[in-house]
Amino acid sequence: MTIGEAVKARVLELCREKGLSINRLSIVSGITQSTVNNFVSGRNHSITLSTLKKLCDGMEITIPEFFSSELFRDLEQEVK
Repeated sequence: MTIGEAVKARVLELCREKGLSINRLSIVSGITQSTVNNFVSGRNHSITLSTLKKLCDGMEITIPEFFSSELFRDLEQEVK
């Protein structure tokens, strides 16, 4: 799994846990719905750190909490 795939999976996992739709996440995060949709649908494979911080703020978690998931334990080597 790449870092982009893991971040996407974690965002979706947290939305399920918190009962947030993608639309609601975009509202509480202050990010356009198209930006969030493009990322979770796979049209964009990465997001900026500032966007990730806004998503975390909207979900009321910290960045360390976001990355505490097992999804980030065994990522693929990005540079080959």
